[in-house]
Amino acid sequence: MQYKLKLYNTLHNKLEDFIPINKDYVGMYVCGPTVYDRAHIGNARPAVVFDVLYRVLKYLYNNVKYVRNITDVDDKIYKAAKNKHISINDLTQETAKMYHDDTDALNVLSVDIEPKATEHINDIIEFIQRIIDSGSGYISNNHVYFDVTSYSNYGELSNKTLDDLINGSRIEVSQNKKNPGDFVLWKPVDDEFPVGWDSPWGKGRPGWHIECSTMANKYLGDKFDIHGGGCDLVFPHHENEIAQSYSANKKIMANYWIHNGHVMIDCQKMSKSLGNVCTVRSILDKFNGETIRLALLMTHYRSPLNFCSELLQQSKNILDKWYQVIMHNEITNTDEVDENMLSSLLDDLNTPQAIHNISSAMKNNNNINTAVNTCRKFLGILNKNPNEWFHEINVDEEWILKQIELRKQAKQNKDYVEADRIRNVLCENGIVLEDSKNGTSWKRK
Repeated sequence: MQYKLKLYNTLHNKLEDFIPINKDYVGMYVCGPTVYDRAHIGNARPAVVFDVLYRVLKYLYNNVKYVRNITDVDDKIYKAAKNKHISINDLTQETAKMYHDDTDALNVLSVDIEPKATEHINDIIEFIQRIIDSGSGYISNNHVYFDVTSYSNYGELSNKTLDDLINGSRIEVSQNKKNPGDFVLWKPVDDEFPVGWDSPWGKGRPGWHIECSTMANKYLGDKFDIHGGGCDLVFPHHENEIAQSYSANKKIMANYWIHNGHVMIDCQKMSKSLGNVCTVRSILDKFNGETIRLALLMTHYRSPLNFCSELLQQSKNILDKWYQVIMHNEITNTDEVDENMLSSLLDDLNTPQAIHNISSAMKNNNNINTAVNTCRKFLGILNKNPNEWFHEINVDEEWILKQIELRKQAKQNKDYVEADRIRNVLCENGIVLEDSKNGTSWKRK
């Protein structure tokens, strides 16, 4: 059967049929983590979203090369290592391992290639020299900058003019620049950041944007199919990648630019200033990886995601119901796929619709074996044995204790209907209450 995948292309601001450059091969590059601290839920969303896309592409095409980089050259890394009194290498290795541990817990498949910036310094220097030779790069006070006016389509990805981008964004102010919007390709060592590498322009380090362009070019070529990341990367990161790559290669870099939406925490923007940065590890202490993964997929990837305890509990409730169905059905491996679920995913990764489809199959006892295997293949969930699932501690204890307290208050107010309702809700979530003269305790079914 011939399948057709549709993806929303940020470059053209519309839904498009996906047509790879080569018939049986797809190249995809996704911006990975900057390894200076634990991954937060905002880092987890693109990891899971593009993992689903990777799974779909692998089903449709014979050969898929997925490249996701690790940024291990960054001012934040040096500052974090300095504050922790450890070497940069120790910090980046430790943080990269924690990132992999977290994504493994979310059942994210290993990518095909995971290049590190520090391992590609010579490639980066060569790429910068190509930009200088093209006339788009210039040297100023031991810095190398990209001249944004040299690329006539600058702003096309973010659909804004150069003036709009400069006025609406935090642009580094420097007397070294020809134009306010110019961005750095190479910067010299200084007292604040003394770590660097030798180059034709002096000892220094690469800018962030040039790292991704270089590594994508090295492993996927001058032009490839898909470039992905969070919507916060549209400008300046991806806009700058396009400009500098075009200057070096005279090609647009990637045909499809795919971006997932922002993640909010309890309807607020996640930020250190608000103190609401939510790490993957802190959530894994309360909910298991499948619960978190499903929660990330219950909202369409392009929409903003409001991540909260209610969403996690809803995700867990759904999985509890699905595993109860699996417990009473014999599930065997099959290559057959649920066409309704696959059709949803082919429609710009419509995971909410795919989740609705599997819920309908479970509820109506409709070809459950195929539905479960399709869910495992593409959504990356329902991989556990039901007995294993129901014996894991995958509940939010704080939520349970809150429900017990609300039930206690209801009984004190002689609202026994509400008290029974709370008990039933807990029971549906696999929690059994035991009342005694010393109070109420709880345990798993």
